[in-house]
Amino acid sequence: MIYLDHAATTPLAPEVLAAMEPYLREQFGNASALYSLGRKSRLAVENARELAAAFFGCQPQEILFTSGGSESDNLALRGVMAACRERGDHLITTLIEHHAVLHTAQALERQGYRVTYLRPDRQGRVDVEQVRGAITERTVLISVMHANNEIGTVQPVEAIGRLARERGILFHTDAVQAVGQLPTRVREMPCDLLSMSAHKIYGPKGVGLLYARTGVRLVPHITGGDQEYNRRAGTENVAGIVGLGAALELAFAVLQSDELARQQALRDRLIADVRERLPDAELTGHPALRLPNHASFRFPHIEGEPLLLNLDMQGICASSGSACAAGTIEPSHVLLAIGYTLSEAHGALRLTLGRENTEAEVDRVIEVLPPLVESLRKLRVPPGDAECGARRAPRIAE
Repeated sequence: MIYLDHAATTPLAPEVLAAMEPYLREQFGNASALYSLGRKSRLAVENARELAAAFFGCQPQEILFTSGGSESDNLALRGVMAACRERGDHLITTLIEHHAVLHTAQALERQGYRVTYLRPDRQGRVDVEQVRGAITERTVLISVMHANNEIGTVQPVEAIGRLARERGILFHTDAVQAVGQLPTRVREMPCDLLSMSAHKIYGPKGVGLLYARTGVRLVPHITGGDQEYNRRAGTENVAGIVGLGAALELAFAVLQSDELARQQALRDRLIADVRERLPDAELTGHPALRLPNHASFRFPHIEGEPLLLNLDMQGICASSGSACAAGTIEPSHVLLAIGYTLSEAHGALRLTLGRENTEAEVDRVIEVLPPLVESLRKLRVPPGDAECGARRAPRIAE
């Protein structure tokens, strides 16, 4: 098997599993218990919190453990907007955010909040002046992802963070795709809130964190106990939190090594060879300002799902921007937001590299993919836009 879907999830690193195993077996105590078994679990949780704080360049008490990126995004948006309701009711975000942000923003609209959705350019990049122009006296939060999961484009989060700081507005970034791929030191960005998920960096599924700067008020949306500084109730997932800390240690070591440069070189060769073999293949996202392991394409006159199934039969795991639900193929909301038509957005393919991928595997993909695309074109007549259903578009600030 050739696994090229690291943007979706990553394999659990052996070192991470080894760190977790004691807390899945003999060290099973509740971290809130006073006896020694519980105190050992509490010590493990706080050690992971310190590892996370060192990775992001913040204080341990600014790290809140959650069940993953989606919960972290929800806590950031819902928590801030509820806490700041008397000061303002306006949120700024973009049309290409992960659904954990977009669907939460839409839910906030139904509760009476106002949301402005910025449309990025054709390469998926938001202009800082767009953000500036959307700010009102009632704006309390800006949420812009660090890097896009579907097309890999990196956003100007440093400039947006500085703008937000100048205007006294809180800035949240969904860094789920960026952590371990790009520098994410929260003081340098700067940001007030940051979301991440362990399973994107060779850690376990079901655990993540939210960095929330000291002084940022959050109304918790999971209530019960007083865990996580009274901001997120629930018995701690000790083994998962330990795994997150171990995965961040590994990610820090990778950032200091030449591994990301190796992946970027493989990515660049993959992009160049695919475009040489398929001249009409279009690279989606920004050609330079993109994640080092991320290649995403649009192939005219094919659909993503048959391509993925045929790649799978060749032992290659990849992904598409489309999703099939209830018999209806729905194209990527990201491609639609940056200007592709419904029919154009159907032929999307995302290939994301990881630490275990080799040059031989890239050679195999380049050998298999072009003839497969050509064969699928011969079998299919592209659907018209009328065959595809589109979601109601949120309000847009151009």
